[in-house]
Amino acid sequence: MVATSEQAQTPYQSSRQAPHGGLPAHKGIAMKTRREFLTNAPLGLLGAVVATRTMAQTGEPATPPPGSPAAFNTAPPVGPALTTSTFAEAEKLQQVAMTDAQRTMAVGSWPTSMAGLLERRTGPNKVALADSLAPATVWHPVLGGQSAGPSHDRFMPASMAAKPLAARDEDIAFASVAQLAQWIKSRQLTSTRLTRIYLDRLKRFDPQLHCVITLCEEHALAQASKADAEIAAGHYRGALHGMPWGAKDLLDTAGIATTYGADPYRNRVPAEDAAVVRRLNEAGAVLVAKLSLGALALNDVWFGGQTMNPWLPQEGSSGSSAGPASATAAGLVAFAIGSETQGSIISPCMRCGTTGLRPTYGRVPRTGAMTLCWTMDKLGPITRSVEDTMLVLHAISGADAGDVASVPSHLDYDAKASVKGLKVGYFPKWMNEAPATELDRQALANLRKLGLKPTEVTLPDWPYDSLNLLLFAEAAAAFEELTLSGKADQLSEQTADSWPNLFREARFLSAVDFVQADRLRRKVALEMARVMGEVDLLLIPSLRDDMMVISNMTGHPSLTLRTGFVEVSQVRSDWAPDPAHPLPKLTAPHRVPYGVTLLGRLFEEGTLARVGQAMEQQAGVASERPAGF
Repeated sequence: MVATSEQAQTPYQSSRQAPHGGLPAHKGIAMKTRREFLTNAPLGLLGAVVATRTMAQTGEPATPPPGSPAAFNTAPPVGPALTTSTFAEAEKLQQVAMTDAQRTMAVGSWPTSMAGLLERRTGPNKVALADSLAPATVWHPVLGGQSAGPSHDRFMPASMAAKPLAARDEDIAFASVAQLAQWIKSRQLTSTRLTRIYLDRLKRFDPQLHCVITLCEEHALAQASKADAEIAAGHYRGALHGMPWGAKDLLDTAGIATTYGADPYRNRVPAEDAAVVRRLNEAGAVLVAKLSLGALALNDVWFGGQTMNPWLPQEGSSGSSAGPASATAAGLVAFAIGSETQGSIISPCMRCGTTGLRPTYGRVPRTGAMTLCWTMDKLGPITRSVEDTMLVLHAISGADAGDVASVPSHLDYDAKASVKGLKVGYFPKWMNEAPATELDRQALANLRKLGLKPTEVTLPDWPYDSLNLLLFAEAAAAFEELTLSGKADQLSEQTADSWPNLFREARFLSAVDFVQADRLRRKVALEMARVMGEVDLLLIPSLRDDMMVISNMTGHPSLTLRTGFVEVSQVRSDWAPDPAHPLPKLTAPHRVPYGVTLLGRLFEEGTLARVGQAMEQQAGVASERPAGF
């Protein structure tokens, strides 16, 4: 409902203050409260309503004869006064057109047909919706009649050759999870020492990077001590036992603040661990820090400032998995857990030169994680090598009762299995235009050297950004109370492309268009199923917007890895360009990491990792570190 020009309040003020009635009495719903509410309502709000004769004469809704079915447009009239200009203005938002006669009819019927449908939110019989309550509709990336993923479990990571412990703490800090695990298992390195190394580095470099929201020092040292005692007693749990890690601060941690990077939640302390946190605890991992995210999972600005890129500290880390990417790149944690709704693992991994695995939608449970979009949110590891992503994924995979979209799945990964003969699809047009670079084209050319088969694929030229109607609507629903209460005004970013404005604007998206966008989503998913039926995986320019939207809507897994370096002469930003505040130019070109993204078939992360490892070894740049860290 759009406020008329005569109303002084914003749409949100009027929707909170305008009285609304209930449903017809013959639907079996008690009417006393609603009748009293209507009786006491300001007459001006009902003046434009074309009421029934009975209602006009007695103030009571008409009582139909016994056995009469419920009928539309028979509810008590509620809501503010409307005029034909109300609908004429609303038509502009929805890009539809009504005739004068249709507008006149709508003025009379809206208060008795549609306005009462908002009662859940506007009252008088309001219904609170818990943050943990998911919508009734659940997205399943595997479409009806199709099968996906391996039929069995096989987890055979690469064997790590025995290697003496590095002499310098810095070299230990930048070692891979696989290498650190070998040192811990062989008792060359204790979890306590490794934890202290990372805690010291977090304290030392966070003033520069702004990647830590909560340092979990006492908690971490207790977990590390427990891990050391278990390992000394011969109870080694696996590759993550004693491994210090950082959590994007949208994962609940019992007794430790989980702030979502946003001012309204900075004192929020959950009572239980998220499912992923619980599984990492069971694997013996050591939580050293809650890492930053752009407020409510958008970009890289949070209530403590902007998280920065270790490779170019003058620019932001990108987001929204800002802290996980920045801290991992700087050697402040062994690995981190990030999340992605649309680009929040891929983009910061590109910016910070880390390796990010976005699992198939539904593989990793989101129980106890902040919801942005129920049908798109995914949790995944951010590491410094491809192999490490699989070590973490193996620990956090599996269904959980708290996440209705999580499903049982198999994980088939054999690091030694050959990649020769696998078909890697690519879109020729995309590889020859921005944002693709020469490094993308070089990666494509190098596939043949690995025995892979580059294969051209196509997708229809459709308006894929139209699918983002789903994203904005779900996000606005997830943070409805924050928006309508006015607390979104407390967020540090209040630009046109930040959440507060987008949440407000999304209130005016059409429910009809939401359904149509959902149907388009299925149509797109069918096209992706066709494409993935022709190849084993895809290679794409990481920041190609079309595929960023498509693959997050369809739920396909992705792996982003560093393959080289490029030079930039200007700092980069996740925010829309602002002519009044142009991005700073660098005094000289700066060398920064660059990578590509592989997209896999549903639940075939093992194939992504095998090809990713081959490309990682061929490129030979994964071990290079940012200067000064």
